[in-house]
Amino acid sequence: MPKVQPIDAGAGGGRARSRRVVATLNEINVVPLVDVMLVLLIIFMVTAPMMQRGLDVNLPQSRRAQEINDQRLFVTVPLSFHKDRRVRLGQDSVPFEFLAERVRQAMRWRSDKQVFLQSDGGLSVQDLVDVMDRLKDGGVEKIGLVAKYPERR
Repeated sequence: MPKVQPIDAGAGGGRARSRRVVATLNEINVVPLVDVMLVLLIIFMVTAPMMQRGLDVNLPQSRRAQEINDQRLFVTVPLSFHKDRRVRLGQDSVPFEFLAERVRQAMRWRSDKQVFLQSDGGLSVQDLVDVMDRLKDGGVEKIGLVAKYPERR
């Protein structure tokens, strides 16, 4: 806020003003700070989606696979399932023992009781059947197996 300083009328002999406004330079200039913050915001907005990395799964190919457009619940079984017994429910890593309960919680408010199961092509059929049994224990009515499109030649 500018300061108001009184001036004495005796100096100069002419008409004197009773007050003079003096602007001080002790205020912070906010414009460069806002510019830097906006640039940092743009940098973070551009780089944040690049930092999210999913789980690499080598999906089997199918000639009749259809593309999934809706928001669905995916269960991913990686190749390391045989060793660590962990699957992914959406983006969360879940131990196999708790899969049925976590699926039950996820299905509570859904009208369609279906999940899409994507697994690595190197897994055994027994591992897939074990996961499907746990999904059925969790209240899933339909299980869709996800396959990738064949590559065009």
